[in-house]
Amino acid sequence: SGGTVSSLTKRSQRSAVAYEVYDFRRPDKFSKEQLRTLQMLHETFGRLAGTNLSGLLRTNVSIDLISLEQVPYEEYLRSISSSVFTIFSIPPLSGQAAIEMEFDLIFTMIDKLLGGPGRTVKRQNLTDIEEPLFHQIVGKMFLALKSAWEGVVIVNPTVEEIETSSQFVQIAPPSDIVVSILFEVRVGEAHGALSLCIPYMVLKPITAKLSAQKWFAATSNRKQTAAHRSALTHQLSSAPVD
Repeated sequence: SGGTVSSLTKRSQRSAVAYEVYDFRRPDKFSKEQLRTLQMLHETFGRLAGTNLSGLLRTNVSIDLISLEQVPYEEYLRSISSSVFTIFSIPPLSGQAAIEMEFDLIFTMIDKLLGGPGRTVKRQNLTDIEEPLFHQIVGKMFLALKSAWEGVVIVNPTVEEIETSSQFVQIAPPSDIVVSILFEVRVGEAHGALSLCIPYMVLKPITAKLSAQKWFAATSNRKQTAAHRSALTHQLSSAPVD
């Protein structure tokens, strides 16, 4: 009897081991460090995009990162209601990603771009005149995305198509994991939501580079090169200042 009690005690001790809850419907593809690096990259993207759009729209624009998470693609789409999706490629990476912006935010920016006070329009489509103006706005975001990613990979974002219905945005299979990055955008007194969706399979070739240590090393080395100092000196010397 004493041996049985001792055996049960040992078994209970062996079974009391630490474990992590794992959801097979939402497998983690990125480590915590990789997610932190992606967060830092896209905080930089938000700052640069806000600066670029402030110059274009002649008003103060701030873009703040609210959340970054890895979710199934179908779950990301379910969270979107009334928005415009810009589907784009990111060579040299293969595959496509998407930038999603709410209609109210887009119309506010277009009104500012045309010299208005930033009025919005209750409409769910872009006219033939509004679409190229929207492309200008997206172009400023692409410049920011390219600069923010330089420490990891040199990309050349290119618009593939514009969609206003989420059911036609097929950049990944429904169950595939994507990185969903949500931003709050403020244009003057108006504000709205913007999100960036990047499938895991697009980022998979560069996951080894998504460590904070490598990213900091790449960015610091880039800023201290002789070529960078020469370019900065050249730009400053040509400025007509008394």
